[in-house]
Amino acid sequence: MKKTLFDSRDPFYRNPTGAVPNGKQIHFKVCLPRHLCCSSATLIIHNEHTGTLERGNLFWCGMEGSDFEYWEVDYTPTEASLNYYYFELQTSSGTKYLCRTRSGLGELQSQPVAWQLTVYESTFTTPDWLAGGIMYQIFPDRFNKSGETHDNIPYGRKIHENWNEQPDWRPNEQGVITNSDYFGGDLKGITQKLDYIKSLGVSCIYINPIFEAHENHRYNTADYRKIDPMLGTEEDYVELCEEAKKRGMKIMIDGVFSHTGDDSVYFNKKKRYDTLGAFNSKESPYYSWFKFYQWPDVYHSWWGINTLPEVNEDDPAVLEYHTGENGTVGEWLKKGAGGWRLDVADELPDIFLDRLRYAAKKADPDAVIIGEVWEDATNKIAYGQRRRYLLGKQLDSVMNYPFKDVILGFLTGWSGDEAIEVVNNIVENYPPQVTRLLMNSLGTHDTERAITILAGEPSHNRGRDWQSQAHLSQEQYALGIKMMKLASVLQFTLPGVPCIYYGDEAGVEGYKDPFNRATYPWGNEDKALIDWYRKLGKLRNDVDCLTDGTFETVKCIDAVMSFVRRGKRDSLFVAVNRSDANTHHIELPVGFNGARTVLGNASVYNGTVTVPPRSCIVLRANNYSMFK
Repeated sequence: MKKTLFDSRDPFYRNPTGAVPNGKQIHFKVCLPRHLCCSSATLIIHNEHTGTLERGNLFWCGMEGSDFEYWEVDYTPTEASLNYYYFELQTSSGTKYLCRTRSGLGELQSQPVAWQLTVYESTFTTPDWLAGGIMYQIFPDRFNKSGETHDNIPYGRKIHENWNEQPDWRPNEQGVITNSDYFGGDLKGITQKLDYIKSLGVSCIYINPIFEAHENHRYNTADYRKIDPMLGTEEDYVELCEEAKKRGMKIMIDGVFSHTGDDSVYFNKKKRYDTLGAFNSKESPYYSWFKFYQWPDVYHSWWGINTLPEVNEDDPAVLEYHTGENGTVGEWLKKGAGGWRLDVADELPDIFLDRLRYAAKKADPDAVIIGEVWEDATNKIAYGQRRRYLLGKQLDSVMNYPFKDVILGFLTGWSGDEAIEVVNNIVENYPPQVTRLLMNSLGTHDTERAITILAGEPSHNRGRDWQSQAHLSQEQYALGIKMMKLASVLQFTLPGVPCIYYGDEAGVEGYKDPFNRATYPWGNEDKALIDWYRKLGKLRNDVDCLTDGTFETVKCIDAVMSFVRRGKRDSLFVAVNRSDANTHHIELPVGFNGARTVLGNASVYNGTVTVPPRSCIVLRANNYSMFK
C-alpha cells in the first residue's frame, strides 16, 4: 500500500509549512512502515550560514492500522538563516534516511537528500501598498516623447526623427556597438501617459535608469545626482512622482550601483567632465571606488566590458556616497520615488545591501526594494558566498524570472506538472511577505518580447542581422495574441505582482536587445489586447485573494495548469489549456459550484469545467456564500 511518509507542503506533516520567522515552533510528523522496525528517528538540520548541525529526537506517537506508525518532534529555529533538513532512521536493516523527492514528498533512501527550510527575521515586513497591485516597466527613451525641448543635451548622441523606425543595431566603422541612438522619450512623456497607464490598473511604474549616462540604456551611469538632460530635469522627475501619486501610483527607479560608465564624473576616462576622475589622477576623490591592476589603463570592469568599470561597493567612500546621510538612495526617495529596483543585486556585497536597506527605510519606511536575481533568491550562491537577500535585512523582494520561465515554458511545451513544481518550490522557499511582492514579468529590457517567444521562430542564437529582419507573420501574430492572453492570465493570478513590460499589452514584438526595446506604437496598438489587460487589471483590483491569498494546485498535467487562490473575501479558480487540439475536463475544486465566470471562454456543467484548446477560464467565488 502506497502511503505518504512525509510531505513538507502538508500541515499534517509539517506545521507551519513554508518559510517561517525565527522563534516560531515547527511541528514535524513522519509516517514510517512498521516493517522497518525503527528504533530511533532523528531530525537533522544543517544551518547553511553557520555550518552547524542540529539534531532533534522524534518520539513515537501512535499507529495507523497495523502497517504504519507515526513519529513526531517540535523544533524552534532561533536565528534567521537558510537551513536544510532530513530524517535519519535507525532500523533493523541499518541506517536509512527519509529524504526529499519531487513535490516535497519524502521517500526512504540510502543517502540524505534534504528539504529547504527558510527562516527569516521575525521583524521582517514588506510594504503593503504594492501587494495585490500591478507594475508597469518603462524603458524611458522608447515610451513616449513629450515634444518639449530639453537643454544641454550631451554631445555624441544621434536623435531618430522617425519615432517608428528600428533602433540602430549595426556596429560603427570601428566595429563597436555604441548604443548612441535616441528616440527622445522623456519624463514629461511618461507624465502625459499616466492616465493610460492607470487605466491598466497599475499601482507602480518601474522606470529603467534615468540618471545622466551616455548610452541609450543608461546602465553606464555618468552622474547619480543628475537626471539625464534628454529625459528632462529634476523638476520633471518631481512632477512625475507627484502626478503618479495623485493617481494612486508610485514610481520605482533603477539603481545601478555595481559599476559606472567610464565616461562619468567618477572615472572620467574621456575627460568630458571638469571633475578629477579616478582615471585622471590617483588623488581623485573617486580613486578608491575602483580597482586598478595597472593605473590608469588596466582596471576591473563589469563582466570584462571596458566601458563599465566595476565599483568597490564595500569601499567606505562608495557606501557614504550612496547610503550615507545625504546619499543617492535616500535623496531620490525624498524627492518622490517610492522605491528602488537594484540592477545585478547578486553582485552587490552584503554590507552594501544592508546599508542600502537602512538608508531607504530611513528616508521612507514604505519604500520598496526589489533586486535583480534570476534564480531562486533564497538559496543563491554568488561568487562563492551563500546570500541572505530575503531573510529580513536586505531586499523586500526580487524580479521573479523563475515564474517567467514557468509561464513561457509551459505555453511552449513544458508539462503542467513540471511548471507547477517550480511555482510550488518558490512558494515553499520564500517568506510570504516576499512572495506577495514578487515582480512577475513575461519580458524585460534584457529578454526577447514574450509574444515573439510564444509565436515566433526561435532565434537559436542567430545574429542581429537575422533578428532585425525577422517579424511575425499575420498567422503567427494572431497566434501570439491568443497565447499572450493565456500568458497574462497566469502572470496576473500566480503569487506576486504582475509587471507589464511597456508595449506587451499592445502587441509589441521583438527579439533580443535592441529589438526588444522598440518604441511604443502609439496609434497602432492592438486595442483588443489592451482591453484584455484592462480586464485583468480590474480583476486584480476587485479581489483580495491576489494580495495575500493562499495558492493551491488543482490539476496540472500535460497541457493543463489549474490552481486556486483563496483569500478572506474572494477566491479564484484559474485553468489554462495550452493544447492546440485537445479539450480538457477539470473537476471543480471545493467551493466553486455556482461560481461566476469572470474571464475566458470555457464552460462549466455539473461540477466540471470544459476547457477548449488554447483557452482559459477564471471563476470567482465569494467566500461568504461558497460553502452554503
